[in-house]
Amino acid sequence: MELYLVIFTFIGAAAALLFALFTARKVLKFSEGTEKMQKISASIRAGANAYLKRQYAIVLVFFAVMFLILGVMAIFGLLTPFVPFAFVTGGFFSALSGFIGMKIATLSNARTANACREGLNRGLRVAFSAGSVMGFTVVGLGLFDISLWFFLLKFVFDLTASEITGAMLTFGMGASSMALFARVGGGIFTKAADVGADLVGKVEAGIPEDDPRNPAVIADNVGDNVGDVAGMGADLYESYVGSIISASALGVAAFGGSITAMALPLILATLGIICSIFGTFLVRTKEGASQKNLLKALSRGTNFSAVLIGILSFPLVWLVLGRENWMIYFAILAGLIAGVLIGQSTEYFTSDTYRPTIKLSDSSETGSATIMISGLSLGMLSTAAPILIIAICVMVSYFVSGGGNSPSMGLYGIALAAVGMLSTLGITLATDAYGPVADNAGGIAEMAGLEPEVRERTDALDALGNTTAATGKGFAIGSAALTALALMASYIEKVQSLEGGAEKIANLSLMNPNVLIGLFVGACLPFVFAALTMESVGKAAQSVVVEVRRQFKEIPGLMEGKGEADYARCVDLCTKASLHEMILPTIVAVIVPIAVGFLLGCTGVVGMLAGATATGFLMAIFMSNSGGAWDNAKKHIEGGDHGGKGSDCHKAAVVGDTVGDPFKDTSGPAINILIKLLSMVSIVFAALVVNFGLF
Repeated sequence: MELYLVIFTFIGAAAALLFALFTARKVLKFSEGTEKMQKISASIRAGANAYLKRQYAIVLVFFAVMFLILGVMAIFGLLTPFVPFAFVTGGFFSALSGFIGMKIATLSNARTANACREGLNRGLRVAFSAGSVMGFTVVGLGLFDISLWFFLLKFVFDLTASEITGAMLTFGMGASSMALFARVGGGIFTKAADVGADLVGKVEAGIPEDDPRNPAVIADNVGDNVGDVAGMGADLYESYVGSIISASALGVAAFGGSITAMALPLILATLGIICSIFGTFLVRTKEGASQKNLLKALSRGTNFSAVLIGILSFPLVWLVLGRENWMIYFAILAGLIAGVLIGQSTEYFTSDTYRPTIKLSDSSETGSATIMISGLSLGMLSTAAPILIIAICVMVSYFVSGGGNSPSMGLYGIALAAVGMLSTLGITLATDAYGPVADNAGGIAEMAGLEPEVRERTDALDALGNTTAATGKGFAIGSAALTALALMASYIEKVQSLEGGAEKIANLSLMNPNVLIGLFVGACLPFVFAALTMESVGKAAQSVVVEVRRQFKEIPGLMEGKGEADYARCVDLCTKASLHEMILPTIVAVIVPIAVGFLLGCTGVVGMLAGATATGFLMAIFMSNSGGAWDNAKKHIEGGDHGGKGSDCHKAAVVGDTVGDPFKDTSGPAINILIKLLSMVSIVFAALVVNFGLF
């Protein structure tokens, strides 16, 4: 039975990867368009490849150091010998997911622009297919990595279920570490280029977005790929495997070492892949479709996949866990419904088809200050619905799983809700990843001087991409909150299983000063992390602004279209700045939980994890939704309202968008990785803290 379960998950991973390969081959059959379009696309591809090569060289040093540290701990018996290798594979597959997604995105941007010359539906199909490659690569590699380790540890080395999950949690730490580097580094790059290009090009010089005269325009398009594609791919790979691993670990605790309870999240993920593949075939639209029609086209596929997995999960729970545990099905259903509701809440607050974003664009009538105030207010207000949805989801998942009688069963239900939320990640991520492809397509259409209707079609796809990207971030952040709760429980289980650990974590009352101090430290961490990443974007953007101004001033005939901008210089500036600035935030995320453990003990770590999860979830939602709303308010004005492009309202909206860029694409989405990485690091170094901590 156990071997068949592993084989089934291998089949699911193979299905996802083969579908990604099939879709990629289909995308690459489309034409890249004119020679100029091909040249622009090649420049973007070269810049993205050069950035990732340098980023991976730096990350390799970090992983080598961590491998040695974990290896030494394994030698002294604080970890199993598999842990260092699991850590490395988690990071490797996370990086590979982002790299493959970036590769197909940079090969699809010109093809999408050329397809938009034939029609909106054709452009949507090409961009969405490129996003599908990313989505199914992430879930395929994630499931392959997990099932491979499951097979090796169980059937080759014959470890117990608890030993297996202990080792597997470590490759979750590797995935989270890589994701944080990718998200922060890519986010700093893309937003530095975007802010620099917008402030000098659109506001100061008054030239259109993606105008070839703007020296930062290629860097901006490169940034879309290294941040919104490669960074996002690594991010959601980490979310996906983190939710599955944490659920597996709690399944072992809840069912007394049961392999089937441990395997249930893997099988659920496999069914989600199959459902997502079916859903992709339903995404299509008609020529001249409105934003609501385009949203319906994408929602049709994602909703179909969610309903299908919701139906299939019931017999799955019945067969794997037995009819006496069939109520756990409702925990999975709660996660699915919560994911859909968070997506709809995000869509409501960020799409310019709804009142909040339209009202935000209206505030541009009185200048930059009021659109800034309104955008911050919108983001703060938008946190209420997701927190309520997650609270209800946690409550339902806990009690339907039997948490009233057995807390470990209730926690297993919460973890399964996170897996349910991300079970259809293949298609959810496809709707998210297609956005940067459409954005690049619009830039290529502008720079290549294509027909005006082509840019109108790519702009429609791009505006939709802003909404779907915000929805994707909502899914990731929502699942991060549930997964972080599950990982916190895994940390407590881990400490209790260590010799002398039970008495060190016995008092988790808020009256314990160590817990209270840890809570405040954890609550502060997302703010410090956001400050570091926002400051990094500001520094990098300043260097780009100075360089763009210099080129406008010093290159003869550039503004008249007779000179040629030095695009490579801006790409190089963004690369150097982002790689330098990404190191500190990631190191903070690794060092702080270890330091808190040594100084405040295991109870202090639990307080820190609780504080970081609560404020991190709210901060991530607030920043992502504010940024998405500012971006779409700008696009709403560019569609003709409030004077359209070039008006004072448009300039005010551009300022709002430049602040919102690092909100939604750097700091906000990176916080959800932060709260899980804190838990992963705490679990891996738990034995060190128990044996050598001050408390």
